[in-house]
Amino acid sequence: MANNNRLLARKPPAPYIRSMFIETEATPNPLTLKFLPGQAVMDAGTREFASPEAAEASALAEAIFDTGEVTNVFYGRDFVSVTAAPGADWSALKPQVVAILLDHFVSQAPLFAPGTAAGIAVPAEDEVDDDPADADIVAQIRELLETRIRPAVAGDGGDIQYRGFREGVVYLTMQGACSGCPSSTATLKHGIEGLLKHYVPEVTEVRAA
Repeated sequence: MANNNRLLARKPPAPYIRSMFIETEATPNPLTLKFLPGQAVMDAGTREFASPEAAEASALAEAIFDTGEVTNVFYGRDFVSVTAAPGADWSALKPQVVAILLDHFVSQAPLFAPGTAAGIAVPAEDEVDDDPADADIVAQIRELLETRIRPAVAGDGGDIQYRGFREGVVYLTMQGACSGCPSSTATLKHGIEGLLKHYVPEVTEVRAA
């Protein structure tokens, strides 16, 4: 499992400001770190920002992108995963990200800009167009994703979204730390595919979507 380390970040003294810990964890993706503020980040769902333009929906994500060395920001239930650009120096970038997170959570600023789809995973899973004849199979797949697979993926700083089931093939999208991770293909093919095929005989393959 990932090695943990803890940074104590402090704001300038003020009567209403408390110090807080921002914990960090390494992830299977060497470019991604997982930051845990010790409180909820998302009330429900997940949210991924894969570009500075997408990050405009959230002042926190936008500030992290403004460091100039970040390619992805992902919000989970109680963590923020940040992916650095290839060649970026995490020893210099990590304190910057911690300071940005501290500013956000201590000030209790809103996570999303007004008028955005706050708290909704993007794109919504409900948009998947499955064959109604496969409803029972899809229900089994979704239950396994929710109870067995997504919690494990979240532990590595990412998420996995269901994208469809057609002719025995399950289509999934990796997000956060798992997106672009060198081990993501192995995770899909040997971990997730094996589990789904074991419990749902109708599944013959898992592919990235």
